[in-house]
Amino acid sequence: MVELRHGEAVARIDPVGGGRIVSLVVAGAERILPRSRARAQEPALYWGCYPMVPWAGRLSRGRIPTNDGEVRLEPNLPPSAIHGLGFDKSWDIVEQSATALTMTCELRGLGWPFGGRASQTLRMGTNGLELDLQVGDYTRAGPAGLGWHPWFTRPSGGDIEVRVDSSEVLVLDADFVPTGEVRRVARDEDLRSGPSLGDRRLDHVYVHAKGPAVVRWPDLELRIEFGKSVDTVVVHTPPEGVCVEPQTMWNAPLLAASRVEGTGLRTLEPGDTLSAATRWTWKA
Repeated sequence: MVELRHGEAVARIDPVGGGRIVSLVVAGAERILPRSRARAQEPALYWGCYPMVPWAGRLSRGRIPTNDGEVRLEPNLPPSAIHGLGFDKSWDIVEQSATALTMTCELRGLGWPFGGRASQTLRMGTNGLELDLQVGDYTRAGPAGLGWHPWFTRPSGGDIEVRVDSSEVLVLDADFVPTGEVRRVARDEDLRSGPSLGDRRLDHVYVHAKGPAVVRWPDLELRIEFGKSVDTVVVHTPPEGVCVEPQTMWNAPLLAASRVEGTGLRTLEPGDTLSAATRWTWKA
């Protein structure tokens, strides 16, 4: 484990376990859902905060149309290939200090034929954590998307509030894969006012979102800031935790091939790179 510390805030990162944040203690409390409280399932999707690279979200049946024919990845959460290739790989440490960590990861597995390398940097600062993610070094033209998948803890007492500035969500099929259609949020899906979650169960893709998203415990407010390239936020609220996932794309390869616009798809040629960043800031 690598520990980053600034003041009383401490983040612990596991390079071998998917390059993920396994702990974030702020104001004396754990804010990231630990493995011990997660679902006892594989793949390793249900705890910590991990980077989603070289795609975010679900690829329906692993299908990626290309100019050379369709690529079929092996589904890692059947029937979909979900959340990229980095969350269960070992990341190599490139640079490390008391407040910053840079890691890289070779992109391989599930039949991914495009090669590539991902890099991420985490920096602890005064009342915040910066997360930078990049992908590049493809060996042939292929799709790219980036995102982060934090699992936040629910408070032991009281409720948690979530704010996402978006009035639209994607229509999903039975496998939770976007169809390309967009609809207005229903009343119990509208998070623009930062409501208490209560017992509502969401697994929704909010689009055209404006930062920051906000997660608010009874004792702490955490703001998730992101730029214009990151305008999709998935919110997932199972009983064990709360996920607020900024990302650059949604099921983009299939939908873009069907001429659906706004999916966030980037096609990287060899030598191209795609970068994204988010910043978490907190206050009591």
